[in-house]
Amino acid sequence: MSAAQPDVLIRFETLAPDVRIAHVTLDNVRRANSLNSSTMDLFVARLAELARDDTLHALVLTGAGERAFIGGADIGEMSGLDVEGARRFITRVHRCCEAVHHFPTPVIARINGVVLGAGLELAAACDLRVAVDTARFGMPEVHLGIPSVVEAALLPHLMGWGRAREILLLGETFDAAQAVQWGVIERAVPADQLDATVAGWLASLAKGGRQALRIQKKLIRAWENLPRSEAITAGIDAFASAYRGPEPAARMAAFNAARASAKRGG
Repeated sequence: MSAAQPDVLIRFETLAPDVRIAHVTLDNVRRANSLNSSTMDLFVARLAELARDDTLHALVLTGAGERAFIGGADIGEMSGLDVEGARRFITRVHRCCEAVHHFPTPVIARINGVVLGAGLELAAACDLRVAVDTARFGMPEVHLGIPSVVEAALLPHLMGWGRAREILLLGETFDAAQAVQWGVIERAVPADQLDATVAGWLASLAKGGRQALRIQKKLIRAWENLPRSEAITAGIDAFASAYRGPEPAARMAAFNAARASAKRGG
């Protein structure tokens, strides 16, 4: 049962002795998991605490209930803002997205329903996205007299400028099949397959080295803002940095041992 007050819930899952997953649920079911200032402050604080946990392999983000992932920002609160209040509010939205975008481990968006406005920005900030096939997506801010901003800037990278202009200027919703076709999400599945799909992705991530995944995510984020020559240089530095720890030697030794064993028929 959902808590009476909006909350940010955390639980942990251990897939293997060295594979630990954090599951984060935005719980504001009565308001379609919409984001108000206090919830956003709590979300940023909880993710900052999780980001300091070096034992984490990945994070899964979802909304409570079956109706919505995140139905957007709290319109009730936004309707009473002045100019400076608007600046503070939207900065909070950005900080939530930034906490996900720069989280040290891969973040999976488990999209269990409607995802609008700030919710779509938060989903765009994740690394992998899977949604129920009945989910609806949209950026309807212009219908409310405000622009879509902050991490809406990620959308053209996912879907191209033409589609981004379409959803930002028209403000219309679209379905999960379109979201896959446009590159907003990676998969759309029936509701009874949502958790299995997330589990499959987690199992694949579990095969990767924890430090390698963290280095890879950091590098991908760097690539977003670098010209090709600098991106290549950043990749060389990232490759070399992996050898500061024991992971490459240990994993390559295990790989070579397994290959030798297979050749011997054992």
